[in-house]
Parts: sequence; C-alpha cells; structure tokens
Amino acid sequence: MRGLVWHRALSAVLSVFGLVAMVVLMSVAPARAGENVFVEVTPNPAQAGSRVSIRASCDNANNRQAEVNSDAFGRVMLRPDNGFLTGAVTIPANKQAGDFPVDLRCANGQTASTVLTVLNMAQPSKGPATGGGGTADGRGAGSLLLIGGLVAVAVAAGVGARRRTGPRV
Repeated sequence: MRGLVWHRALSAVLSVFGLVAMVVLMSVAPARAGENVFVEVTPNPAQAGSRVSIRASCDNANNRQAEVNSDAFGRVMLRPDNGFLTGAVTIPANKQAGDFPVDLRCANGQTASTVLTVLNMAQPSKGPATGGGGTADGRGAGSLLLIGGLVAVAVAAGVGARRRTGPRV
C-alpha cells in the first residue's frame, strides 16, 4: 500500500512539472535564426600598403550588397559570397599609423563597426651593414693573410732543414 501512495505522489509531481514546462516553453518567443550583424578585417593589424580582406554579415540581407567606410582605406562595396558579404581593399602606402573605425552599413538599415589598426613601419632599402666585405672580391685581407702564412711555413721549414744538414759536432 505504501508503494502505491508513493507512486501516485511521484506521478502527480511529474505531471505538474510537465505542465509548468509546457506553459513556459509555449510563452517564450522563438529566437530568429541568422540575427547576426558584424564586420571584420583581416589581417588586423595591417601594414600600410598591404591588402586586407573584409567579411561581414547583415542578418538576413546577405544576398544584397553592403557598404563599408573607413578613414584607413575609404569606401568599399561588399558583395554576397557563400552566405556572407566580402570584399578586399589596399590600404594606401602613405597612410599614417593608428586605429581607424571600420563602419558597415547594410541595405536593411542595420550597422556594425570594428577597428582596424594600421602600422606604418619603414621598409629597409638595403641589406644590413655586416662589414667591409674585404674577402668578397679580388685580393683582400684574407688573401694576404693566407699568402703570409704560407711564406712563414716555408721559411720555418727551410730553417729546420738547414739545421739538420749542417755540421755535427
């Protein structure tokens, strides 16, 4: 008898829990799939004079063009590409270093933004200074040292040979 009461109580609790869960789930509004608006620039940071790629999403309007504006590179139109909006642009070589906002304006009125960091490091115009290059061409200091060493060995050998052939006492 105790088992029957326990079973009925558990059944009642589970029924109430199921009804509450059903009411909660039915009253929650479903989330819209694809509600995602963003813009990204790669590589970031980027060197002035280099080409960057832009990828964006305009929620459910990724089948229409969108516009991106930035003081780093000007205006770029993004085109639909595999469910996203994409484009590419070259940062002017003389653009000063700094952080520049990149603003996306979608055809459906939505907007997004990110920041592009532009670097402007001076490019070397020649190789590093690693020495005079005296042995690189012609007779430099290395050739003179080699000849001097050979002469010293020859003199030492000649002096040693003369001592051996001299009179013995």
